[in-house]
Amino acid sequence: MTDPDFWNDQENAQKVIDENNRLKGLVEGLKELEEAQEDIQVIVDLIAEENDESMLPEAVDGLKELRQKLDTFELALLLNEPYDKNNAILELHPGAGGTESQDWAQILLRMYTRWAERRGYKVETLDYLPGDEAGVKSVTLLIKGHNAYGYLKAEKGVHRLVRISPFDASGRRHTSFVSANVMPEIEDDVSIEIRTEDLKIDTYRSSGAGGQHVNTTDSAVRITHLPTNIVVTCQSERSQIKNRERAMKILKARLIERQMEEKKKELAQIQGEQSEIGWGSQIRSYVFHPYSMVKDHRTNVEVGNVQSVVDGELDAFIEAYLRLQINVGEQ
Repeated sequence: MTDPDFWNDQENAQKVIDENNRLKGLVEGLKELEEAQEDIQVIVDLIAEENDESMLPEAVDGLKELRQKLDTFELALLLNEPYDKNNAILELHPGAGGTESQDWAQILLRMYTRWAERRGYKVETLDYLPGDEAGVKSVTLLIKGHNAYGYLKAEKGVHRLVRISPFDASGRRHTSFVSANVMPEIEDDVSIEIRTEDLKIDTYRSSGAGGQHVNTTDSAVRITHLPTNIVVTCQSERSQIKNRERAMKILKARLIERQMEEKKKELAQIQGEQSEIGWGSQIRSYVFHPYSMVKDHRTNVEVGNVQSVVDGELDAFIEAYLRLQINVGEQ
């Protein structure tokens, strides 16, 4: 970074800085753990020397906090699969049910946005199709930050909501489904063949959530990959060229994801089962009525405060899932 020519290639320079920050974060995190352990040891020694148990609650609380920090640090080190460190592309698609499911997608959109912001990640909306009456018909987010994909890959699957519908005048209970798809953002230096003749590219007028997201030019881009029938759209930029570049990145990520799923199927790994999602194979249920609970059906982790979960407190579910995958891999 002290090389005079370092900033000549700004894109590569930014990659070096990001990697430098990642390594510094690991080293500083380890130092913080060591310092916390030393502080607890000092308290324990004082208790032993002075036979004074009044400081015992402080030592116990410090130890609990250290255990939590250590678990988080260990998990970050274990996210070492090829794309774990990458940014994440998150897509939400409501199931059948019209306004009910579209409103549930809007709640999940808010949930993931809040989770990302708590971690200091940046969230960009790549594509947004509003619902007819409320909610969203589909949305694609780019969540930027170290290990964003590594964590969010735990969220891939069908999410089920049970509640008294705010859209039903009779106050009946409704069940809604939304499918979440998560892919790593693929760097330009990753090689994957996409032939021009395999692409069908359409442009259309952007239709965002309002305000700055709407413009009057045909700048939105839809790309169809004919061999796989994968369709991607992007309308976040005012420039058609930039939207096309972003749409190609999403397509690249989809194709990489397809390759990854095929490999997992061949190896008969557990994650491969998610490649074909049916509405009966939800990964998590969020119940607002007749009781309050969120349950992950893969790890059996349960949280009684459903409101805290939809406010972005997802770490308990994500960490349990990732540890389960690590244990399976070790076996």
